[in-house]
Amino acid sequence: METQQKFLSFHLGVKDTAVISLQNITEILQVSLTEICGVPQMPNCVLGIYNWRGEMLWLVDLEEMLGYSSLLQGSNFLSKMMAIVLESEGKYLGLLVRQLMDIELLDTQQMKSLSGESFYPVMTPFLLGYFINAAEQMIFNLDATKIIQSSMWKIHS
Repeated sequence: METQQKFLSFHLGVKDTAVISLQNITEILQVSLTEICGVPQMPNCVLGIYNWRGEMLWLVDLEEMLGYSSLLQGSNFLSKMMAIVLESEGKYLGLLVRQLMDIELLDTQQMKSLSGESFYPVMTPFLLGYFINAAEQMIFNLDATKIIQSSMWKIHS
């Protein structure tokens, strides 16, 4: 059985790395903060709505959602951010990330399951597990479906 899968890797916070399976990624966009329409009464990590191919795409600050400090801290209002558009069962969600790294081929059999102690509790529900790279660093494997189906935006989709 083929256990190699392609993942998009990107930075989380200052020193962490995360991956999301390419199977769940529809598109990578560059988004200017001025193009995001803010929505009141939403969690802080929800930046608002973006016009994507004529559709309304919710944009989420992935770092803030996972318990890191907000991406918007120290960023210029005119700066452009990278957004990963996730798709699961016909639902779409845009994740703003700090910096994209690479497309990686990882063996899903090498993925380790969560023991729970070493993670931000906020992050745990959205993790499938983690990989250890050649430099002995942990790479978090995020679960696109769980992120899209999060109760944080359930009421709005």
